[in-house]
Amino acid sequence: MTLTTQFMTMLAMIGMGSVFGASLDTYNRFLKRTKRKSWIIFINDILFWLLQGLAIFYILFLVNKGELRFYIFVALLCGFAAYQSLFKKMYLRVLEISIGMAISIYRFLVKAFTLVIYKPLQGLITALIAITVMLGKGLYSLLKIALRVIWFTLKVIFLPVKWILSLLWKLLPKNIKKSVEKLYNKLAGYLQRIKNYVLKWISKWKKHKE
Repeated sequence: MTLTTQFMTMLAMIGMGSVFGASLDTYNRFLKRTKRKSWIIFINDILFWLLQGLAIFYILFLVNKGELRFYIFVALLCGFAAYQSLFKKMYLRVLEISIGMAISIYRFLVKAFTLVIYKPLQGLITALIAITVMLGKGLYSLLKIALRVIWFTLKVIFLPVKWILSLLWKLLPKNIKKSVEKLYNKLAGYLQRIKNYVLKWISKWKKHKE
């Protein structure tokens, strides 16, 4: 390994030590250990350390083909110590400002979406439903009025016919009346049997369906 390679390796590992310190503070900031369950913290810690180890080894592989030396660990410690003493406070401030800005942007986007898209769309749907209900009620009322008018008209039209039929019925001989009554009773009996049969068939069909 040449001196240039060793020097680049030292600088890279010092930088990775500082990056590790910043990553650790960021990880702890978002994890919030006091609010998490122990098994979640355990799994996240393992994943964090694996990711950091892979990142350091990848940088080391790019710099010196992955050769390990004692001074590499010293450089990592120096980078971590430099971050703790020189950059930690400034980084944490920048991190909090960035988080605050991200939260503010998110809230602004949510409010903008609510005001520009959600509420107008909700109002439009509510208005359409209200208009549809009103039209339905109006049509239903008109239909009821039309049926009443038609029924009243039919009653008025057939009232003379009813009077004429009543008069004719009174003028008919008794034997004809009896024949008509027998025929009417027979037809009523047939209709009642058909009705009973239909109701029985419907009841069996419902039981079979259940």
